[in-house]
Amino acid sequence: MPRRVNKSMGMCLPCLGGAAEDVVDTPDPETRRRQLAEAAEKRQKETSNRGVKNPEALERKKRKQEEMEKQTVMGTSPSGGGGLKWQMG
Repeated sequence: MPRRVNKSMGMCLPCLGGAAEDVVDTPDPETRRRQLAEAAEKRQKETSNRGVKNPEALERKKRKQEEMEKQTVMGTSPSGGGGLKWQMG
């Protein structure tokens, strides 16, 4: 009866043949840092948009709200009416 050899056994080391093509070179630290930063930005963007059907509309709404708050802090109303003035009398 012929003996069957499992070809995948012993292929974990490149010197045993066949695995040299599977070895992945580690990128230099700067490239790795850039890849990690891009991945982090992507995760943050996905997390911030989770559950939002229209992210562009949400971004416009946020900008409009920030603009309204900035105008309120500066003492003017969004309509340009000048706002209310309190008088003691």
